[in-house]
Amino acid sequence: MSNLADVTGRLRKMPAETADPVSYALAVGDERVPLNDLIGKPIRFDYEGVIRCINCDRTTKKSFNQGFCYPCFRKLAACDSCIMSPEKCHYHLGTCREPEWGETHCMIEHVVYLANSSGLKVGITRGSQVPTRWIDQGAVDAIPMLRVATRHLSGLVEVACKAHVADRTNWRAMLKGDVPELDLVQERQRILSLITDDIAALREEHGQGAIREVDEQGLDLTYPVHIWPAKIKTHNLDKTPEVEGVLEGIKGQYLILDTGVINIRKFTGYEVRFRVMGA
Repeated sequence: MSNLADVTGRLRKMPAETADPVSYALAVGDERVPLNDLIGKPIRFDYEGVIRCINCDRTTKKSFNQGFCYPCFRKLAACDSCIMSPEKCHYHLGTCREPEWGETHCMIEHVVYLANSSGLKVGITRGSQVPTRWIDQGAVDAIPMLRVATRHLSGLVEVACKAHVADRTNWRAMLKGDVPELDLVQERQRILSLITDDIAALREEHGQGAIREVDEQGLDLTYPVHIWPAKIKTHNLDKTPEVEGVLEGIKGQYLILDTGVINIRKFTGYEVRFRVMGA
């Protein structure tokens, strides 16, 4: 068994489990380093100058779409533009890059939800990704609003919602802990009342059962943050391959150090050495 205070390997998105607070691990190669117990301790990343595609494992000079080489970025359905803009899904046109992938990831039930990460926002995710998606966004609370038949349809519903509510997180406010209190049950009813005509039109086109309002409970989330940063400074492994500091908190996919914050997901595929200093 390797020493989890000193591990080397390729970074992946941080796995997290729902708890009070959320429980995080750092995925480095095959190792999973528990992070919550490291808060208050000095840690260090050393980027070794190698990026390996998380799909095909080839070496790449630049990471595309958080961990892919350029050929995979160009050919994989997971990297198509419709992933960021699901209303642009073209599966029904027969032009999906990977139809089988589309069937298992897109042609299944999705959840349209409201979340509070830096204020009210609307979002979509596969049902199986609740609450992982909410944790990755650093939401302090979130609530399902609608369940819809496909990713494409969820994107169309999200477009209707965006006329009334934001669809982006202010990540700097999220990391400062500057999040207003919101009643998401009331907000759900308010947004639903505003998109009544849009939903009716989509049901007329796609079927009455394709969009279902839900009365599901929301989820409150807390994060292991001991000190909120007053000012946000970001670490970039491409510019500064050595990052060191005392771990003061974890939220979303960010580590909060006393020297700045680092978005672990941004550096997916980067080969690093991770150490707990003094361990």
